[in-house]
Amino acid sequence: MSQLKEDALNYHSKGRPGKIAVVPTKPTNTKRDLSLAYSPGVAEPCLAIAENPDDVYKYTSKGNLVAVISNGTAVLGLGDIGPEASKPVMEGKAILFKIFADIDVFDIEINTKDTEEFINTVKNIACTFGGINLEDIKAPECFEIERRLKEELNIPIMHDDQHGTAIITGAALLNSLEIVGKKISDIQVVYNGAGAAAISCAKIMMALGVKKENLIMCDSKGVIRTDSPNLDETKKQFATSRNINSLQEAMLNSDVFVGLSKADVVTQDMLRSMAKDCVVFALANPNPEISYELAIASRPDIIIATGRSDYPNQVNNVLGFPYIFRGALDVRASKITEEMKIAAVYALAKLTKEPVPEIVNLAYNEKNVIFGKNYIIPKPIDPRLITTVSPAVAKAAMDCGVAKNPIHDWDKYNNQLLARLGKESNFIRAITDKAKNEPKRVVFTEADNYKILRAAQIVKDEGIAIPILLGNKKKIAVIIAENNIKLNDVIIIDPQEEEAKCNAFADIFFNKRQRKGVTLHEARKLMQDRNYYAPMMVEMGEADALISGLTKNYPTSIKPALQILGKEEGTKNVAGMYIMLTNKGTLFFSDTTVNRFPSADDLVDITYSTYKAVKKFNMEPRIALLSYSNFGSAGGEVPEKMNQVRKTLKELYPFMVVDGDIQANIALNQKLLASNFPFSELNGDPVNTFIFPSLSSGNITYKMLQELGSVEAIGPILLGLKKSAHVLQLGSSVREIVNMVTIAVVDAQSKS
Repeated sequence: MSQLKEDALNYHSKGRPGKIAVVPTKPTNTKRDLSLAYSPGVAEPCLAIAENPDDVYKYTSKGNLVAVISNGTAVLGLGDIGPEASKPVMEGKAILFKIFADIDVFDIEINTKDTEEFINTVKNIACTFGGINLEDIKAPECFEIERRLKEELNIPIMHDDQHGTAIITGAALLNSLEIVGKKISDIQVVYNGAGAAAISCAKIMMALGVKKENLIMCDSKGVIRTDSPNLDETKKQFATSRNINSLQEAMLNSDVFVGLSKADVVTQDMLRSMAKDCVVFALANPNPEISYELAIASRPDIIIATGRSDYPNQVNNVLGFPYIFRGALDVRASKITEEMKIAAVYALAKLTKEPVPEIVNLAYNEKNVIFGKNYIIPKPIDPRLITTVSPAVAKAAMDCGVAKNPIHDWDKYNNQLLARLGKESNFIRAITDKAKNEPKRVVFTEADNYKILRAAQIVKDEGIAIPILLGNKKKIAVIIAENNIKLNDVIIIDPQEEEAKCNAFADIFFNKRQRKGVTLHEARKLMQDRNYYAPMMVEMGEADALISGLTKNYPTSIKPALQILGKEEGTKNVAGMYIMLTNKGTLFFSDTTVNRFPSADDLVDITYSTYKAVKKFNMEPRIALLSYSNFGSAGGEVPEKMNQVRKTLKELYPFMVVDGDIQANIALNQKLLASNFPFSELNGDPVNTFIFPSLSSGNITYKMLQELGSVEAIGPILLGLKKSAHVLQLGSSVREIVNMVTIAVVDAQSKS
């Protein structure tokens, strides 16, 4: 069994099987709660709905509930695998709806290939839902199913396989033509593939201005011509009368190629035969009609998009369907019209030309991602998508008369949309993408451990880092073999076998520490210890970052890094920072792991190091100096110390947004802060950085929050070292190790 296969099966089966669950949204703790949730209290909303059916949107979850429905006849690249086998994909779709647009989903798999039976089944359950997303249904049945359901039901319905790709590709086409200076009415377009997505792409591009006579579509038999035998009604719409028989002939002098077929059917010569400044959408997944590398090498004037995330211009349906349904649900649209889809196209095209948020620059390791050949559609992590696409769709629904609940206050609506994006933020996705853009060599000191080896394979396979493993080679080989871990081409070093290198490292270490009680003999002995060997590799440029501490206590792991790597210039204190992913966004806690009783001067240094670390993640630090007091409301050592820290920071770094002493709840609650302390400079945008007065307060807080399950913690991240070195929590999970490696790579990028 391949490692990917094993990981995927474990991911879906471990713990609670599957990927989604139903979560109560009302209190259920008391007898009274239950009597309101069910009998006898539930009778009241039932009677209200019976009297006025529209009240179902007022008293139930229908208005935010979408059904993802399939019969499993055209699943991803897997084909007709049946309804049960399609369920993992439908659950995955449900997750995307939730994390990108806060839409709840029931996935429904229907065991029939009969079109009428499928339609009747959906019609009979449609009253449960505010909208229906049809998924992975083969052509041509999908066209009739969608058409009939749209005609016979009065809720938003969309077959995403058709329209999702078409909407994203339509936006990419508009922007590509703007870049190359061509009119859409003049271009010649070739489609390879005549399935649901290709047909929808052709229709939406015609709606945008492509002329039917300028369009050629090919299926598996070649060019679809008016004299082709046995054409169904759908393909007849796109048949050409021109004397063109093959894809190669069709490509000659064409301006745009849209591939929704299979891998490697397009050659470099075909691309070279296209018109000047050609546009190529090679969207077959996972492997496009021509590889990105071959396409770019074929000619310098090409603009290319694929369905892959590892190349520029990914055509990803997640740019569309969550936000289209969000807008449609929010105005209670009776259907998704062509006008609503076109509105989404123009919204995406326009958004691409606006300055991107810093989190997007961070993810793609760019100072400034800008509109151009390598950025023709928004990135999936762009947080503005929900406030751009959803309002555009909602407005279009209102304009074409299908909105039953029109929006009047658009500013309020935008705020509501932003409030929907909580704990599942883009932060970890952004830093992962940033790490992948420039992976670094990461040395693991405890590679004779299953968790470390699993994490090493993941970061290697994902392109996050280049692992270097330290430990007993035989022991590591046994763990790799027993667990089918694929690390065959990874460097493995046992310091016990590296006498010459240990002696060389020892000489360097002795020169550093000879006046601090270290003898040459001790230095040579220490270099056989992986906790010393690893930081020497980083110091000497043989690795870029190190990860340690999984099985050893924190002081033992951190001491060698401090002695060998040293502190950043101008830094007095090394500190530990945790990144907390919460429903209030991404928060930074410091110091949580190193300094027991920091003085006011220590905290000034720690705060500045934390400020610089947060800035590395392209976020603007807004810093609260925590205490049991608010701005001198109580006396004592801690409030006085934190107040002194603020004064010193404002003198040294007047640009820094920082205030205190302040209680944690006040810092987190903007309403309380504004009403009670209007003078504080923390008013306005939310606070995202928290400095604790002692190790105990910071350590207790992050551990308690972590165990209560209200946050996901990443860390501790060591601040103040010259080079990237990070110490894991004792017993960290594989996921936590991967997150720390990602942070270590981003840290190493900034320090190099």
